[in-house]
Amino acid sequence: LASNTSYLNIDEIAAVTKRPEYVLGLHFFSPANIMKLLEIVRGEKTADDVLMTAMKLSRKIGKVAAVSGVCPGFIGNRMLSPRQEQANLMIMEGANYWEVDDVLLEFGFPMGPFQMSDLAGVDIGWHRDPERIETLRDALCAVGRWGQKVGKGFYDYDEARQRTPSDEVKQIISEFATKAGKEQRTISKDEIRERMLYPMVNEGAKILEEGMAQRASDIDVVWINGYGWPLYTGGPMFWADTVGLDNIVAGLQSHNLPVANLLQEKAAAGEKFNR
Repeated sequence: LASNTSYLNIDEIAAVTKRPEYVLGLHFFSPANIMKLLEIVRGEKTADDVLMTAMKLSRKIGKVAAVSGVCPGFIGNRMLSPRQEQANLMIMEGANYWEVDDVLLEFGFPMGPFQMSDLAGVDIGWHRDPERIETLRDALCAVGRWGQKVGKGFYDYDEARQRTPSDEVKQIISEFATKAGKEQRTISKDEIRERMLYPMVNEGAKILEEGMAQRASDIDVVWINGYGWPLYTGGPMFWADTVGLDNIVAGLQSHNLPVANLLQEKAAAGEKFNR
């Protein structure tokens, strides 16, 4: 029994079956006929031969497999969360959302977080009550800005799906920032890049520390094959090694962001994730 979920607990699913050793996760990435990554999620009681069968299946259907333990978001989506969190915070602090996207495009990603939101659908998971405005997403959805499928999300789209920043969205963000009492300031490209990428490395360190990934290179495999991390950098953990883990730690601290124990220890010892 294999679940494609990225957030439901595989061990909880296994616990209500009579053969928990036959339960695991096979997390495909959208669009599944194109994306190479397959996260294979090993539950607490998943049998070795079941895991091997899943690995062989992955190879047979032309996927690149990476084994993950059971945790919210597994490897890929778990590392995506802090990036999105920082992106959302920065547009409340004064960064333009298209500038945030452009920094990742310049780094080598195929799209930025707000482009990705428009492509996936801003309304995914929305509560569908236009009178209930609690978040920026609620405000966008309430005025019909659901993403590319309706021609407008964070961006306005023409018939060729070319994006243009929206004056309406800029106004909505400004109103939210004012209500939240967020002081507006100019945020440099360097800060945008550090605040989006360094927390991902930090979360990767936590994943390794918890044993949710067997090795740093598995995390790199996930991000290169499932999320469009630029291949030339080697993946997030390999890239962190090239930047210098001490620089990653210093950057996180300068932005008042938490530092994982493993990251701190390796930086202090002058070690790398990929030996």
